[in-house]
This record gives sequence, C-alpha cells and structure tokens, in this order.
Amino acid sequence: MSTAQELLSDYQQLIKNVNLITGDNGVFDVHIGDELVYSKDKTGRHIFDGEILQIMQGVIDADV
Repeated sequence: MSTAQELLSDYQQLIKNVNLITGDNGVFDVHIGDELVYSKDKTGRHIFDGEILQIMQGVIDADV
C-alpha cells in the first residue's frame, strides 16, 4: 500500500487533500500543514512501511 493510501484509509475524515509532487534526486518529504514531519534527505533513508501512520498519529493525537 502506498503512503497516500495508508493515510487516506486511516485518516480520510481529517485530510482535506494529499499532494504528490514529483521531484528530482529522490526527494521524499512529508508535510502536515506547514510542518515538515519526515524528510528522506534529513534521515538518509526512505520511510519504512507504516512509519508515516505513526508520525500522523503523533501529530493528530497532539491536536485532537
């Protein structure tokens, strides 16, 4: 399952939109609102399966 599908399957009632923007050099950043919550460039690795859901839970739990 893709990252976008994971997010929409668990948080569709909270997500207004998902933007997938193609880039160069293997850029993979995840923003929630204006906050950068994951960056492949900063971690030096691609996101693990389910990792974005864990990040989202932390952000949502803090706001809800």
